[in-house]
Amino acid sequence: MRVRTRSTAIIGTICLVASLALTAASADERDAPRQAAKVTLKNVATAQNPTAGAAGPGGTLWIAERAGTVRVLGDKGLGGPVLDISAETTTDGERGLLGIAFDKRFAHFYISFTDLEGTSTVDEFAVRHGRIQPHTRRTVLTQTQPYANHNGGDIKIGPDGYLYIALGDGGSGGDPHGNGQNLDTLLGKLLRIDPRGGEPYAIPSDNPFVDDPDARGEIWAYGLRNPWRFSFDAGTGDLLIGDVGQNDWEEIDWAPASSKGGENYGWSQMEGTHPFRGGTEPANHVRPIHEYDRTNLGCSVTGGYVYRGRAIPALKGQYVFSDYCDGTVRSLQLKNGKVTGVNDLAVNGGEVISFAQGGNGELYVLAIGGSISRIDPA
Repeated sequence: MRVRTRSTAIIGTICLVASLALTAASADERDAPRQAAKVTLKNVATAQNPTAGAAGPGGTLWIAERAGTVRVLGDKGLGGPVLDISAETTTDGERGLLGIAFDKRFAHFYISFTDLEGTSTVDEFAVRHGRIQPHTRRTVLTQTQPYANHNGGDIKIGPDGYLYIALGDGGSGGDPHGNGQNLDTLLGKLLRIDPRGGEPYAIPSDNPFVDDPDARGEIWAYGLRNPWRFSFDAGTGDLLIGDVGQNDWEEIDWAPASSKGGENYGWSQMEGTHPFRGGTEPANHVRPIHEYDRTNLGCSVTGGYVYRGRAIPALKGQYVFSDYCDGTVRSLQLKNGKVTGVNDLAVNGGEVISFAQGGNGELYVLAIGGSISRIDPA
């Protein structure tokens, strides 16, 4: 009797241990990197130096071309220009027409460009029946740029309906004016404004520095070198920024949808997680969720989007990005703001300058040479 009881206890213990092991294994499997989604790039159009894209009315995709034109991608390819400001901008350095965005109701269209003097400019147009109304054009915001590089220039309407504007540190190299950590300038920052709330705009009352006399109220986040491309996750509202590094490290930054702003991403004290030229890591430094060095072919991160389309289920929820010099399209598997896997999607988009997200959540890769490719299942 005692023997049977002891045997039963031993068997029960073995079963319990096995059960715990299986549970742990299942948890490990959930957190382990999944196999990369199988994708291909389908060329859908050719543009003249495309720089940005935005989902437009009627399921269209609007494409900005660096010289100053905007064209609409439909079922039959790219149409003729629906906007042409080429006489008002320059392509010197990193300048040109750099960003476009619609508000949520497609009632207003915003463009971000550098004018002939190199000043970063954001203009607004009213939209009626899917068409830009040129006579309604007005300038929302301007920022003088001391150099021809690190202009940033990306713009997005956030989940809150406000306009977010990314501006680089002003250029040259190494942030010579210390703009990244200086809250008294808009350079090296991500801005958040209400373009319809005032003339020329209003500053939301809940912006993080709105009551700080030593800071610009427009600032949402700072410590950025050249936040060339940023986006909001259409599924969660989380913010992701691809910030171009100086010489050694490219980084991707993240903030949850619940953020109240004020994040300091470290530049120019830090380049990624590394002190820059003897810099001291700020106490409030928000470290990147992903960084990579330049030991291979990478030289300039091109931020993308979290995939929320339906065509590629295995890619859902992953952040898709690339590098201007490397061109390989990659993805990050994310969980609660942490990277759980990095995938090489085994396709190359060329000199990838930007990504675009269609109204249906499908993603497009824009190469500065002209190709516009949709990411399709292989």
